[in-house]
Amino acid sequence: MSGPKTAMVLAAGLGTRMRPLTDDRPKALVQVAGLSLIDHMLDRLEAAGVEKAVVNVHAFADRLEAHLMERRAPQIVISDERARLMETGGGLKQARGLLGEAPVFVANIDSVWIERGAAALPALVQAWDPTEMEVCLLLTATDKALGFDGPGDFFKDEAGRLSFRGAAARAPFAYIGVHIAKPQIVDGEPLEPFSLTRIWRGLAERGRLYGVVLDGDWMHVGDPDARAAAEARLRSEPVG
Repeated sequence: MSGPKTAMVLAAGLGTRMRPLTDDRPKALVQVAGLSLIDHMLDRLEAAGVEKAVVNVHAFADRLEAHLMERRAPQIVISDERARLMETGGGLKQARGLLGEAPVFVANIDSVWIERGAAALPALVQAWDPTEMEVCLLLTATDKALGFDGPGDFFKDEAGRLSFRGAAARAPFAYIGVHIAKPQIVDGEPLEPFSLTRIWRGLAERGRLYGVVLDGDWMHVGDPDARAAAEARLRSEPVG
């Protein structure tokens, strides 16, 4: 199955937890093992066949745009959030006209990973079934996460259908910042800042939210300590 040719890359965050590394740059341009966070993600997306990446910008927007224009692939299209930071759902809504009607990858820029078996994004593409799903998330087992100490986000049944942790103390899987979605999921939403989680909860109730588990080790690069830990891991092991 051919995967999405377009991606939405969510790069507009303020990066407050990453200070002082973000005192003079957006979080997307913080480097890990010699490569900026956004280039880690764009390289993954390019390898998965993405031809166009819509990138939202807010903090240090001019600097991020200048950096992105140096890339030869994928084609970069800017969704400008200088005036108002729209969060994940609002960012997708604001960029809706740039995304087309086919399913798209949606990716954060604070996740890097090492693959042990099946390549992550092709595995996500292989699992994607538009007749059953509106969204399919890339997940990690919480015991294979670096830089993450939360209680987990989801339970998953044998078919891959997800339910939220809810009142449970812990859940075995956490979302790691990449998914495939039908862009139409935001068509009924107002143009305002909001989280995609609001949409996902409704999809989970309808049995239309699915997930695939990464065969590898995920690193959440959320603050300087996590960046240092991820850099040490990546320098000792190739990204595969």
